[in-house]
Amino acid sequence: MKLVTTEQMRSLDRATIDDYGIPGVVLMENAGRAVAEAAAQMLDGPGRVVVVCGHGNNGGDGFVAARHLSNRSVPVEIYLLAAIEDLAGEAASNCHIAEQMGLPIFENPDPAALKAALDTADLIIDAILGTGISGEVRGAAREAIEVINRSMAPVISVDIPSGVSGDTGQVMGMAVQADRTLTFGLPKIGHYCYPGRDHCGEIELVDISLPAVLVAAAELPTNLTAASDVAAMLPPRWADMHKGEAGRLLIVAGSPGMTGAAAMAGLAAVRSGAGLVTVAIPQSLNDILEVKCTEVMTLPLPETVQGSLAPEAMDQILDFAEGCDAVALGPGLSQVPETVELARQLIERISVPLVVDADGLNACAGATEPLKSRKAPTAITPHPGELSRITGQSIADIQQDRVSAARQAAQELQCVVVLKGAGTVTAHPGGQVWVNPTGNAGMASGGVGDVLTGVIGGLLAGGGDVMKAAVSAVYCHGLAGDLAVDYCGQRALIASDLLVQLPAAFEAIG
Repeated sequence: MKLVTTEQMRSLDRATIDDYGIPGVVLMENAGRAVAEAAAQMLDGPGRVVVVCGHGNNGGDGFVAARHLSNRSVPVEIYLLAAIEDLAGEAASNCHIAEQMGLPIFENPDPAALKAALDTADLIIDAILGTGISGEVRGAAREAIEVINRSMAPVISVDIPSGVSGDTGQVMGMAVQADRTLTFGLPKIGHYCYPGRDHCGEIELVDISLPAVLVAAAELPTNLTAASDVAAMLPPRWADMHKGEAGRLLIVAGSPGMTGAAAMAGLAAVRSGAGLVTVAIPQSLNDILEVKCTEVMTLPLPETVQGSLAPEAMDQILDFAEGCDAVALGPGLSQVPETVELARQLIERISVPLVVDADGLNACAGATEPLKSRKAPTAITPHPGELSRITGQSIADIQQDRVSAARQAAQELQCVVVLKGAGTVTAHPGGQVWVNPTGNAGMASGGVGDVLTGVIGGLLAGGGDVMKAAVSAVYCHGLAGDLAVDYCGQRALIASDLLVQLPAAFEAIG
């Protein structure tokens, strides 16, 4: 499913009106009617609805919803955070219709009057601000949002919860906490990026009559990953496949105290369908890894005095990698200076598809040329702190607009960037971005990222395109986390629970 920015949605609306001759008032009518139907469903019986309207088109949708609810004999009141004379266009037209129908409209209500109305409402419709908000919410809108959020009544937001940026999902000072959000035409990026996602409640997409041919022809590079997308992206398997054809993966990982990272990455790769998985490990840790992993093979290598992989391991790693379909580098590798230099050289010299995570990424801080110079497909999987160290952009700026940050980093580094976190964003150097809807807060636990590295590596070794491998791995990894919650809850979830649930996640994809 495509996700759009505010400007992209405006362009589609304008083209619908100007090029296809569908009047704006028809689009508003379709939107408002859908809101009224949703409100009637949520009431599920007699009840009083309060519609809080702003002066723009979002408010116009609210007027239409109020009219249709009135026609259903639902008691409805409209609180307009402006004067009627301030309205224009379709919003003014629909306000006039509501007036002619005798609907009660209260202009510029004081906070006490609005609070009294909302305290006795059975349902609230938030039609204050639309997706195009660009600055902090102030004045009457802020006061109204505060009152709505203190109310005990359920809330439907029109298009997006007022105060949430449609472009980034950021809360612009204050935002409505909705139980349900009806969005029109196409979902917005802000619906699925946090913290906005937490304000939306249940998200429902409404068809307002945008021509399908118009949407299909539009250049919309941001996507919301769905199970059907992943099913089409997963590497194929056939009846007479043997383990060599299922993919050979080398994982370069591990150091003293961090054998778990290497083990989880290896086991996740096996669970993801890779036929042969080998972990290159410091030789003194080999026995430990042999105990931890049954199906994963090991490649014991020379080590530093600190027990991490030594530069002397370079040739063996490169030779072994030549016989593999992909390499994953970084989980638990350590930041011992000699190992950091080894990692940089491996990134530059490995000639097969590569996934770089954790200490592999830390080795690129201030030294991105090895990444930029690679010829083979490459994916990196930073969390915001790691991306900050690599690009120099602050964590706050990255989190402010995760889609743009991932897209920019992918273009600058010329590799696929998997920006981890709630709503993980996967970006391609060509500009395509996928926002992931699976996963939960229980996955904020050590080792979860190592599992993701293994899943990406396993799918990449199995013959997947690097972007497809990353997008599908992120989705299945998050889905495994969601399935794990069903039996252990979020608080008790640990990384190895994802390993247990990966088979079910892949099975659910089909």
